[in-house]
Amino acid sequence: MAFGGLKTAHLSSPKHFNPSHLFQFLLLPTIPSHQTLLPPPIQFHSNSNYSPNTRSVAAQELSAVFSKHHPSLPDNTHLQNLAEKLTPETVETVLKDLKGWRTAHQFFSWAAQQDGFVHNRYTYNTMASILSRARQESLLKILAKDVVNHSCPMSPGALGFLFRCLGSQGLIDEAQYLFDNAKRLNCVPNTYTYNCLLEALAKSGRVELVETRFKEMVGSGREPNKFTLMPVLQAYCNAGKFEQALAVFDRIYNSGWADEHVFTVLVVSFSKWGEVDKAFKLIERMERLGMRLNEKTLCVLIHGFTEERRVDKALVLFDRIKEFGFERNLALYSVLIGGLCVRKDLNKALDLYWEMKELGIFPDVGVIKKMILAFCGEGEMITAERILEEDSEKLDVDALVLLFNAVLEGLTNHGEVDKARLLIQAMMESQEVHPAQGKAVESVIDDITEAVTGNLFRFKKVVLPNAASFNIVIDGLCKTQKLDMALELLRDMVVMGCAGNVLIYNNLIHELCNMDRLDESYELLRKMKESGFEPTHFTYNSIFGCLCRRENLSGALDLVIEMRRNGHEPWIKHCTMLVKQLCEGGKVMDACSFLNDMVRAGFLPNIIAYTAAMKGLFKAGEVDQALKLFRSMFVNQYLPDVVAHNIVIDGLCKAGRAFEAQEIVKEMLEKGLVPSVVTYNSMIDGWCKSDRIDLALLCFSRMVEEGKLPTIFTYTTLIDGMCNASRPDDALILWNEMKEKGCELSKISYVALVNGLCKCGREEAALVYFREMEEKELEVDTFVYVALLNSFISKGNLIFGFQLLKEMVRKLKFPSPTDKNYPLLIDALRKLYEDENTFLDVQNLIAEGLVPSIHSVHDLGTDIKET
Repeated sequence: MAFGGLKTAHLSSPKHFNPSHLFQFLLLPTIPSHQTLLPPPIQFHSNSNYSPNTRSVAAQELSAVFSKHHPSLPDNTHLQNLAEKLTPETVETVLKDLKGWRTAHQFFSWAAQQDGFVHNRYTYNTMASILSRARQESLLKILAKDVVNHSCPMSPGALGFLFRCLGSQGLIDEAQYLFDNAKRLNCVPNTYTYNCLLEALAKSGRVELVETRFKEMVGSGREPNKFTLMPVLQAYCNAGKFEQALAVFDRIYNSGWADEHVFTVLVVSFSKWGEVDKAFKLIERMERLGMRLNEKTLCVLIHGFTEERRVDKALVLFDRIKEFGFERNLALYSVLIGGLCVRKDLNKALDLYWEMKELGIFPDVGVIKKMILAFCGEGEMITAERILEEDSEKLDVDALVLLFNAVLEGLTNHGEVDKARLLIQAMMESQEVHPAQGKAVESVIDDITEAVTGNLFRFKKVVLPNAASFNIVIDGLCKTQKLDMALELLRDMVVMGCAGNVLIYNNLIHELCNMDRLDESYELLRKMKESGFEPTHFTYNSIFGCLCRRENLSGALDLVIEMRRNGHEPWIKHCTMLVKQLCEGGKVMDACSFLNDMVRAGFLPNIIAYTAAMKGLFKAGEVDQALKLFRSMFVNQYLPDVVAHNIVIDGLCKAGRAFEAQEIVKEMLEKGLVPSVVTYNSMIDGWCKSDRIDLALLCFSRMVEEGKLPTIFTYTTLIDGMCNASRPDDALILWNEMKEKGCELSKISYVALVNGLCKCGREEAALVYFREMEEKELEVDTFVYVALLNSFISKGNLIFGFQLLKEMVRKLKFPSPTDKNYPLLIDALRKLYEDENTFLDVQNLIAEGLVPSIHSVHDLGTDIKET
């Protein structure tokens, strides 16, 4: 493409502007069509060395040639002679005369190629205006670049006009390119130029560019006016920048420039932001200044306020509509009635409904349906019936069915599903009516509906239910667990000749499966297919879920294969539930087989299902199988997450294979996964159980270095490990550190410390923490008593040991014979009995029957001492 005689390459596409912002800006409903954000563009006038008559003749001849010979031009002497008379004024005149942008563009390009002719700002702007109206963005981009390439002198007004042409098509990058090259165009931008640029930027929604250029304009010493601030205000409004928009508005207002248009822009924006109260205050402020909103703006605001559930304010504006004498139409009444119904202000909705009818505005089906639904939903059946009866005569049968569907829906919403069932039965029976005993068909239908539904919702003509009618009632019956009634209604539907729809079958199958009526759901699936309906993923997954809950593996897999043939996938939640269920029931290998079968069927189970199976395998002691499953996840193109790795690490540690677990940690790090607190806790526990307290402490140090906060489990595990390693002092240091860190001390922590100190022969220290447990009212298990008792006895403090024994008896902490601590306690009793200081106390305790399962000292397996 060529402009000004040069071949010019296409410019790269600019960043896409936001079309919604442009739409809001250009088509803001409150702005009258004659009002613009800028004063009228400067009118450009051309001078010419030719007389007006000569210029007019040349222009007429050129217009005739290009209009007649588009797209090819004759190569003749006459056209060459006309080319010699070319002036910018002639070209401008011809461009305005030619019909169609293609012809104008051909002439513009031809003129640029003629010797001695150069386009000026008037011809460029005329062509830009034509291309802008024709929405020729690509040619406008080239034209803008060509203006700069030819250093075409531009006045501030001409440059501003070109910005407006570019801005109307969202060519913001091109407009900025021109502005930044204004010096090459011998142009010093003035306030008008900036205003045009800001308007273009605001239309595109580029608020950050608007801010930048506005600051640049003010910084250059140019004083902004109303036409400067309006694009800035609009940009902030479109961008939802509440505070900034208010600041600009205040500046306009304080300068005395605020008019109805300025107020309207901000009011509509407040409405879009959901700031209904602020918008309303602004409207009141307008009215105090003697301004008022126009009809279109009021309508927009009424819709907007109602959408924000502020129908109270919408009604106030509706009163303005009446007051100003503007038209009250069906759309306004419909949105207000709908809003009132949502708010359950039914009396006001009814008032508006009758008012609308009094004005001769007949409600459409949508309005009547809203009313019926609302009144039925609140149990106001008489009013709903009145509305239906009053308008039913004017509606055709299809519209009437829609309204009766609204009645059915309203009844079910109000919990009156049995009445809805009776009504739909009456609707079905209306088709069987024939004249009898001299009665008209309408009269017989009326008698039937009165017998079925009473005095409510009677109809005098055949109103057959459609698929939507049956779906409403069947869905209501399903939700109230009346499945047998729903199935009966489905049979009636088929007999009536209504095919129904997929939703009806899906609802029934889903509820049957929820009630574990699997055979009936399969039968319904068969009937669904026979009726010509294709089961959806919801249909299949309802049955699949039931099969999974039953742990019917073969049935589930058969269904999965059928689903695959029909392009559906099983829901992950059902697969995961089945695997967890099997694992919890001890059927871990069945769970693994199911996962393998799913893969063979062409579906990859979710990583959560794999994780559940691994957890089950570790719990069952199948460590190697669990590792094998973990490795298979990589084969199936899964990338196990931290949770999956943690399950493997914990399982290996519990199995005494801490070194293998450490290798899994290394793999995690290599994959970029960050070990969690759970990871470190598992490893610390594993090292402690492997009697590698040194490695446990190293792991603890790394955990702290990486910013992970140790938990009470971390400290408890280490304290137990320290005691097992005969390092009670270090255990107590960790205990104090745990308290300083603010960890809430638990029963498990105390048990670990007391038992550990007893193991290390530090029974006196253990007793201190034992008493602390009691003060905190933490439950003390028999195990703790036995450990403490044996520790004191082993140190020869049998008297205190006996005191602990009496305390156990008093608190009923004596273990049963099946308890693993029972033999330890019997051994302690034996030692107490064998000691001369305590044998009589033990004998008396047993004689009094205070020691369960010990009836005499013979039960201790020792000789009876002489008293």
